[in-house]
Amino acid sequence: MKFTQSKIILFSSIFFTLFDNFVFFSKTQEVFHNIFFLIANGIVLTSVMVILFNLILNKWTLKPILIILFITSSAAAYFMQTYGTIIDDKMIQNMIETDTKEVKDLLNITLFLYIFILGIIPSIILYKIKIIYQPIKKELLDRIKYIIGSIIVIVVMFFMFSKTFTSFFRKHKPLRYYTNPTYYIYNLGKYINETYLKKPLPFKQIGLDAKIEPTHTKQKLFIFVLGEAARYDHFSLNGYKRDTNPLLSTIPNLINYPNVHSCGTETAVSVPCMFSPYNRSDYSNAKAKSTESVIDVLNHAGVNILWRDNDSGSKKVASRIKNYQDFNHAKNPKYCNNSGCHDDILFVGLQKWINDINNSKPIFIVLHTKGSHGPAYYKRYPKKYAKYTPVCKTNQLQDCKREEVVNAYDNTILYTDHILDRVIKFLQKNQNKYAVGMYYISDHGESLGENGIYLHGLPYFIAPDAQKHPASVAWFGKDFDINITCAKKLSNKAYTQDNIFSTILGFMNIKTKVYNPKMDIYSKCRIK
Repeated sequence: MKFTQSKIILFSSIFFTLFDNFVFFSKTQEVFHNIFFLIANGIVLTSVMVILFNLILNKWTLKPILIILFITSSAAAYFMQTYGTIIDDKMIQNMIETDTKEVKDLLNITLFLYIFILGIIPSIILYKIKIIYQPIKKELLDRIKYIIGSIIVIVVMFFMFSKTFTSFFRKHKPLRYYTNPTYYIYNLGKYINETYLKKPLPFKQIGLDAKIEPTHTKQKLFIFVLGEAARYDHFSLNGYKRDTNPLLSTIPNLINYPNVHSCGTETAVSVPCMFSPYNRSDYSNAKAKSTESVIDVLNHAGVNILWRDNDSGSKKVASRIKNYQDFNHAKNPKYCNNSGCHDDILFVGLQKWINDINNSKPIFIVLHTKGSHGPAYYKRYPKKYAKYTPVCKTNQLQDCKREEVVNAYDNTILYTDHILDRVIKFLQKNQNKYAVGMYYISDHGESLGENGIYLHGLPYFIAPDAQKHPASVAWFGKDFDINITCAKKLSNKAYTQDNIFSTILGFMNIKTKVYNPKMDIYSKCRIK
């Protein structure tokens, strides 16, 4: 078979439209209920790809790029169909920054079938097709003909369905986020530009004036527990029908925060954002990478800092401190297996580390937990925490009954309850020597199949509350300088992860110009 470059582009565009965009078409049909508009939309999408590919592909890049797009679009089609995922620039950042164990949890036979049928087979066919290489002038005229023809087709479609297309673009913008591969191509370009092509911002040090204010109590030992994908409404502390917090509910003076919202819907955004000096409204990945975090400010002040990680890394938040410990690949047989380590691993050797350091300075420890990391929820907890059964034992959540998905997820919350209880008991054992405290917050929430959406990572403005509303609790020992009664009275107020930066500085009694008492959750409850 021999075809011109423009014909290969046309056939490839038709293939992308017909076989990789069923989510886009199904969601569009749900909104407009008009099969003729659906057909017109498909024609417009095909025409847009014809224009785009004729402009950017040439005889050297045509086959390689289209083959890459066949494979990546088949994977994108799977994740959009299976989990309701949208491939935007933040999701691309998440994918690039993920580790091998997280990737392994997403692999299954259905994904391979998608890639084989929609990716490998058309790639093989394309590879074997012989291209007719026309003289430059004829090739340019041929491409111009296809581009002009596509523009005319788009104009005709818009004229025929002008009112519907107006509604489509003005009122239903999120529908375009499901176009495949055009939307992820746009966002890949956006990510590459922001990350690699844009001139990096000058690195900004902050809090160089930071000092530890003298305290009349013991030195502080504070543990900040950073959770993963724990939504607030599956904590029984917040009224959930199941007793997922049997241990925390018995702890005197535990403070629960039912109304905290996250900075992002993915770890790659929420983690650096909550530790940064920026609010969600002015946060960007570029700013975070070029600005020190609250961890750096504590370091400037001379606080003893330890970051222990059992999740996906600190996202560069802890890259400038000396005590960073990664447990993602630990080999402890008591807590680890081929799927990774359960969060109890974070306590191994912790007391020894505290005993061995210079205790004339306060101690701040971050425990970054695996928590409720999906989709393989059933791997996140030891067998004895499998209270709710049956559970979904596959990463293909859509193939399980929703009850099974929720059961597995709720078991992860039950295990998180154990981890937080263990943190508090660990601190209680140290409170003869230190003023101890704990704060827990998850990086974001999680969708569990509501409206066909799973996991997290949807663009913030269209994400359901379940993805933006994480669980959060705090506990303080008897010598910590927080008035518990006061703190409990303020616990139902609306907070966000924007509060974390100054709240941490307040916890550790750090005096610095970058501290904002208005953003410190406990500024009105501090005992002086």
